[in-house]
Amino acid sequence: MNMMHPKILIVEDEAPIVTLLRYNLEREGFEVLEAGDGEEAMLLAMEKSPDLILLDWMLPLLSGVEVCRRLRRTPETKAVPVIMLTARGDEGDRIRGLNAGADDYITKPFSPSELIARIRAVLRRTRPASDAETLEFEDLEMDLASHKVRRNSREIHLGPTEFRLLRYFLEHPGRVFSREQLLDRVWGPDIYVEPRTVDVHIRRLRKAINIEAESDLIRTVRSAGYALDRSTAPA
Repeated sequence: MNMMHPKILIVEDEAPIVTLLRYNLEREGFEVLEAGDGEEAMLLAMEKSPDLILLDWMLPLLSGVEVCRRLRRTPETKAVPVIMLTARGDEGDRIRGLNAGADDYITKPFSPSELIARIRAVLRRTRPASDAETLEFEDLEMDLASHKVRRNSREIHLGPTEFRLLRYFLEHPGRVFSREQLLDRVWGPDIYVEPRTVDVHIRRLRKAINIEAESDLIRTVRSAGYALDRSTAPA
């Protein structure tokens, strides 16, 4: 990812919104690509490798939700972060967007300054961390070479699934993942596991990494999923 001039693909069929987005993004130093429908979005995402996609919900030919699903199923685009732009503000629609694979959403009408802040936050969260030898968050540390986890110098013993789950969270701190996303990205798309199984492993992970008086680093987001995030509440 080119963090100096990240490439943003705008997928939006309303010309005034595209103009507004392009102006504000270019003013902030982003490189901008445009697609007016879902099919063009898929082609550009494959050909141009954007660093982030701003994806409108209501599009010609393919809906934004369907585009998001296809992006996540395609090896070349499955890791590209997506922010959905939507006039649909109710909880059910937000959950649909997240379950389809969106990293964040913002409701129209929106503030350009808030959108820029959201874009920068998502880019920070989704920067590749796979080449790092050590992953860290707050006082939690994972050594990938020795396969060890420590918190406040205390060694933590994890089962294989909990280790993979924690590693995925550490690679994407602050980002909320639904049960379905975690199943797909931690267990794998070819493994059938009940979504509620995620809750069992989250409980095991919480029990292992949190002891009395330590803050709970696993945040539960009602109706959306889980995130590795700062919490002031003890476990």
